[in-house]
Amino acid sequence: MDYTNKLHVVYDDNILGLDGKDFQYLFSYEQGGPESFKIKGKEWLYRSPRPTFWRATTDNDRGNGFNVSSVQWLAADYVLPCQDIALQVDGKDKKLPLAPKTNRYSNQEFAKKVKITFTYQTQTVPATTVQVSYTVKASGKIKVNVHYTGAQLPSLPVLGWRMIMPTPATSFDYEGLSGETYPDRMAGGIEETYHVEGLPVTPYLVPQENGMHMANKWVQITRATTLNNADPDAAPFRLKFEAPKKGKLNFSCLPYTSAELENATHPEELPGAHRTVLVIAGEVRGVGGIDSRGADVEEKYHIDATVDHDFSFKIVPELN
Repeated sequence: MDYTNKLHVVYDDNILGLDGKDFQYLFSYEQGGPESFKIKGKEWLYRSPRPTFWRATTDNDRGNGFNVSSVQWLAADYVLPCQDIALQVDGKDKKLPLAPKTNRYSNQEFAKKVKITFTYQTQTVPATTVQVSYTVKASGKIKVNVHYTGAQLPSLPVLGWRMIMPTPATSFDYEGLSGETYPDRMAGGIEETYHVEGLPVTPYLVPQENGMHMANKWVQITRATTLNNADPDAAPFRLKFEAPKKGKLNFSCLPYTSAELENATHPEELPGAHRTVLVIAGEVRGVGGIDSRGADVEEKYHIDATVDHDFSFKIVPELN
């Protein structure tokens, strides 16, 4: 099958399949998001990616009561139902093909560009929505756009997109600022290209938010193992995430979710490192540090939940 200029589109029951040379992507209507990103036979998804709103609370967050005032976002992070799915094929709106209407389509459906948008509703009072759209081109590149609709809600801990990978990364590389950085902790960062071995976690006495990298051009994740027991190949394989042309990319790459960090009161209570948790963060709350006895993060480093927020990035598969 010639994948040179077009995507092969598969309209299956509850699944939209998009594939090209050396990549296959599945988007699940039932799960409400991507179900599989397979590149050169290697699976990159362990769970369907979702918007994320919660970070593991810091000592400063607990000291100023932010963990209580923002607790609605913890619930929103745990349960985020998909309310609507919209589909565009080559720029034209298309009614979502569901069974039995999928029988009208053959195995010879092609397109230059497909965009699928998932709308999620937060379990907050009042509720609001977050839209995540995936625009896939024949090259295999995916442009991800996230739109948060403002509502009268408490300040956000973070606004991001979380992707959990099946196995731990062996390393990651990025072009941006040195070390761990946050909006109020980035003035000393030196811009360069950096290589990080493994998935380091800052060894705080109480596990908490850590590992954010601000204002980057790109990050590339390297893995060497999969969950496929029939795949003996241990050669490294990579996936790149790029900032938009007129923007920057904030990310963290850890072996734990925010919930796993939040649930542990000592480092030895953390589970074994079995996955890679990548968060692409459009908005990041500062960490403060004036004191841990009640001083809030400076106002300019808050994330205002009452206004709309947008961010985007590209997923670039290694196909050559």
